[in-house]
Amino acid sequence: MSKGQRVIFHVDMDSFYASVEIFRNPSLKGKPVIVGADPKGGTGRGVVSTCSYEARTFGVRSGMPISTAYRLCPNGVYLPVDMDLYLEVCERVMNILRGFADRFEQRGIDEAFLDVTRRVKEYDSPESLVKAVKKAISERVGLTCSIGVAPNKSVAKIASDFKKPDGLTIVTPDRVKDFLVPLPASKIAGVGKKTREVLKHMGIYTIGQLARSSRENLQRILGKYGVELWCVANGTDESEVYEGEQEPKSLSGEHTFEIDVDDVLMVTKTIDAIGARLAAQLRDSKLLFKTVTLKVRFEDFETFTRSKSLSYHMIDESAITGAARNLLKEFEEDKRKIRLVGVKVSNLQRFETSPPTIKKYL
Repeated sequence: MSKGQRVIFHVDMDSFYASVEIFRNPSLKGKPVIVGADPKGGTGRGVVSTCSYEARTFGVRSGMPISTAYRLCPNGVYLPVDMDLYLEVCERVMNILRGFADRFEQRGIDEAFLDVTRRVKEYDSPESLVKAVKKAISERVGLTCSIGVAPNKSVAKIASDFKKPDGLTIVTPDRVKDFLVPLPASKIAGVGKKTREVLKHMGIYTIGQLARSSRENLQRILGKYGVELWCVANGTDESEVYEGEQEPKSLSGEHTFEIDVDDVLMVTKTIDAIGARLAAQLRDSKLLFKTVTLKVRFEDFETFTRSKSLSYHMIDESAITGAARNLLKEFEEDKRKIRLVGVKVSNLQRFETSPPTIKKYL
C-alpha cells in the first residue's frame, strides 16, 4: 500500500456454521454438509442456514427452502443449527482478530473489518500480515477464512469474496478502479433485488457503469443511498472501521409453520408470541422502537413485507402486536395459505430512564 493510504482487511469466515460442524466431526470433511431445518425427506419446513462448498456444487445455497435443498442434494448430511456452539467459536475468532487490528469492527457472527494501517509496518507487507492472521485462526480454532485487503472497507469486502475458500485478494490503491469496473453491481454490499431492478432500468449492470453514471441522477432516484453507491463504485468510500459495540438497527423474529395455514387465529397468535419476545429483547437492551414490519410468506413462497411507523418511539408489546395485526389485514382477501410469518421492529432509540408507554398516547 502507498504511504498515507489506509490498509483495511475484511475477514470472512468460510461457510462458518458448516465449517464448525466439520471441525467438531472431522468425518464430515469432503461431504455436502447442510445446516438448517430438518428436511424430513423433502417435506421439511424452513430454510438452509449455510452449507459446505461441496453442497454448493449441487446448487444448494443459504436461504434456500430446505425442501429444495433436499431435492437437489438428497444424500447430503443435514444438521440442525447449534447456535450456542457457533457463538462460542465466533467469540474465539473475534478475539484473535482483535489482536491484529489497530481498529476492529465485528459484522455479524462470521465477518469483521480490521484497520491494520499501523500494524502493516511491523510486517514485510499486507500479505505477510494476512498469513499471520490465517495461521492464528487455523491453529487456534481449526477454521479457514477469506481475506480482502484494500484502502477502504467497501473494496475490501468485495475482495474477500473474490477467491473462496481460504482466499486472499489484495487490491492496491492504483488497482481499485480496474478491479471494480468489470464486476456486477450486485457485488456491492446492500445491492439486493429491488436495487438491481432500479439500476437495470437505468441501464446499469456493472460497477463500472455505476461509476460513470450521474451522481445527481442516482441521488434523485435512490436518495442518499444512490450517493453512497456512486462513492463505492468510484473507490472513494471513506467510512471508518467502527471500534466498539454497535447499536442494532433492528430486532426481528419469524416462524415457519410445520404445515401451511389458513387459520387467521393461529397466525395472529404467532404474531403475538413473536411480539412478546421482541418486547422482552427491547427491555433487556434498553431500546425503544418506532417502526414495525410484518413479513408474510405464502405457500408458493411469494413473500411480502409491510411496515408501519408510529407517532412516537415506544417499547410496548401491545404496540408491536397491534401494528403487526393491522398490517396483516391487508392480506385478508388472499386465499393462499401462509407458510411463514415474521415481525421486525426498527428505527431504534436507546433510553436511559423510564421508557414511554403506549398508554401515554392513547
